[in-house]
Amino acid sequence: MNQTINQRIDALRDVLKRERIDAFIIPSTDPHLSEYVAPHWQSREWISGFTGSAGTVVITNQQAGLWTDSRYFLQAGQQLKDSGIDLYKEMLPETPSILEFLKTNLKAGAIVGIDGKVFSAEEVLRLQNDLADNSMTVKSTDDPMHQIWTDRPSMPQEPAFLHEVKYAGKSCPEKLALIRQEMKKAGAKTLLISALDEIAWTLNIRGNDVHCNPVVVSYLLINEQETHFFIQPQKVTKNLSDYLKEATISIHPYEDIESFLKDLPSENIMLNISKTNYAVYSAIPPECRIMDKFSPVSFLKAIRNEQEIAGIHAAMQRDGVALVKFLKWLEETVPTGKATEISIDKKLHEFRAAQPLYKGESFDTIAGYKEHGAIVHYEATPETDISVLPEGFLLLDSGAQYLDGTTDITRTIALGKLTEEEKTDYTLILKGHIALAMAVFPEGTRGAQLDVLARLPIWKHHMNFLHGTGHGVGHFLNVHEGPQSIRMNENPVALQAGMVTSNEPGVYKAGSHGIRTENLVLTVPAGEGMFGNYLKFETITLCPICKKGLLKEMLTAEEIDWLNEYHQTVYEKLSPDLNKEEQEWLKEACKAVMHH
Repeated sequence: MNQTINQRIDALRDVLKRERIDAFIIPSTDPHLSEYVAPHWQSREWISGFTGSAGTVVITNQQAGLWTDSRYFLQAGQQLKDSGIDLYKEMLPETPSILEFLKTNLKAGAIVGIDGKVFSAEEVLRLQNDLADNSMTVKSTDDPMHQIWTDRPSMPQEPAFLHEVKYAGKSCPEKLALIRQEMKKAGAKTLLISALDEIAWTLNIRGNDVHCNPVVVSYLLINEQETHFFIQPQKVTKNLSDYLKEATISIHPYEDIESFLKDLPSENIMLNISKTNYAVYSAIPPECRIMDKFSPVSFLKAIRNEQEIAGIHAAMQRDGVALVKFLKWLEETVPTGKATEISIDKKLHEFRAAQPLYKGESFDTIAGYKEHGAIVHYEATPETDISVLPEGFLLLDSGAQYLDGTTDITRTIALGKLTEEEKTDYTLILKGHIALAMAVFPEGTRGAQLDVLARLPIWKHHMNFLHGTGHGVGHFLNVHEGPQSIRMNENPVALQAGMVTSNEPGVYKAGSHGIRTENLVLTVPAGEGMFGNYLKFETITLCPICKKGLLKEMLTAEEIDWLNEYHQTVYEKLSPDLNKEEQEWLKEACKAVMHH
């Protein structure tokens, strides 16, 4: 494998020499700046052999480096061994940024190459400025992978399909009318949408273009009167074509987006430069005034309508039933010695797939036993798969796509004997989870202002986690969606009623164990108060939280009450759909914790 990696890097260096490029940057994204991408755009994985979802490779004539975040430090270290690519661990004080690396390793006058289709306009403009200070320039080229990746997968070809209004809650024409209202308020004549989840939501369509994310590779251009949809023709079925015609939406070939933009009249065009690729951005005539704003779709989509809220509650209920059946199976199977990380993943899939409206996983299941739980985005492979024994913790992070909603849940399950350290860490994470779940806050509060609630219990023990505490979740769409988040770094977006967000603090100790407890929460009104209205979180995930790892004496009376009330809700909502044995199992799992 790594010999091949070395050969691939050499082939790329040959191309760079011909093009007179001194360094080339390869990100992990596609022309829509998606987090998860179709195999056709997995260039960074192909050139490096690193399979994590986040990372950037930089290749110069002499050096090669991969920058990735804390979720992937262990995995990247293993996968880059002997590849000639150095690992740069992001967010650590000693790690140089990509910019610092380029400044150190390139001479004045050097040319840094990029494929402008897979970088946001914002990133390229910033890079141009930063490198200009060192007399270096950025060159946007055609994708050099076309020349060297001989068995490259083709672009996704599967047809798109409709997402019915009974699940979406609003029709496509209704959504377009709302979008046009927002455009008018902002003074924009045209809106360009590149983000695939926003396009899917606007048109009420879904697809199979990206693993686990039911989106369709396309662009959407909306002006005052017309809507133009850019998609590969073979993806448009007769049914979809009729539907789009009825909504007066014009269909164009996917590749025509840049030539179409070149002919735009000189007027205000709204787009988000952090969500629009540089090649498409560069096609807009200079006489057009570009209004760089959050797409109005991202907010309209994030605030669920009544139909969507009813749908996500129904999806959570079915997902909870599947999880209870699975957890009962797990408890019975582990002592037999027949459970492995991969068999656990398969079994959980079976229970979910049996549920109505199931459309697949919302991401690849993470089943990490013992030290594998410390690898934040671990995925068992035949080489790493291990037996799960009746001791220690299993960290299980999984989710499903249903026609009426998307789920995402993590449970850390005590399978037997635990150390005092494991119990302490488990209880501290639950304390942080509960503190965030119980938050009440004034309208206008941002996620960064609440993040500390989930971290304080472990900060007091000089521990931390480097991922976000909460991300937005789509509606039968991407499991990671904005614009809201709960994390340490600042995000100007306030949490609003109707938003669905995860609550998932964790702690990870390399070589020992990982712990995370995650539920999804819906932001709901909490009534009026001093200086305006208040909001709170309603926990909507339905699944017991393992009590076997708890140190009860570390919990306050209020935390015990929250846990007991949550378990009572779980039992009431799920038990009607379980058989007698499963009900008995759930009753025990949801039994109240007595006050000490």
